[in-house]
Amino acid sequence: MATGPSSGGRAGPEGPEQPQPGRIRPISRRLLVALGVLGTAVGWTVIAVIENGGGVAPTLSWLTPVAWGFLAALLFLAARNTHQRIQVRRERVDPQRAVFLLLIAKASAFVGALCTGVYAGFALAFIDSLEASGPRSRTITAGLSGVFAVLVVRAGLMLERACRVPRNPDETT
Repeated sequence: MATGPSSGGRAGPEGPEQPQPGRIRPISRRLLVALGVLGTAVGWTVIAVIENGGGVAPTLSWLTPVAWGFLAALLFLAARNTHQRIQVRRERVDPQRAVFLLLIAKASAFVGALCTGVYAGFALAFIDSLEASGPRSRTITAGLSGVFAVLVVRAGLMLERACRVPRNPDETT
């Protein structure tokens, strides 16, 4: 797990920072943005290919944003509880549990960023035909799903931050 504050892989006087053995770098914000852009391109392209091929674009269920919201809430709760245990109360956490939480945090941030982009591309594909109820419904549902997917990314980043072990007992975050 990461310990203490990190420079985020920025170059220092001796060059780029190399991770120490047994340490994991925090998630790169650039990678999250790149995944979002890639997802947007994929979402828009899939709709364009379906419609240009004479098909009908799929609809998103209203359960989609509900599921994303539920996932975000669970991740925020996990981040809060983990922060309280590690940063505030200074409790020792089972190493397997800590690795599991860090894995969940990173996976949630990556998948959330990609899906945010896909939903944005999906919504953008219908933005020019909002007067019809079908495209309007698809755009609203995709937009809500995208917003909740962003919350999943944020919660994943908070959980990742909560998993950091302080460098010394006096350090507070």
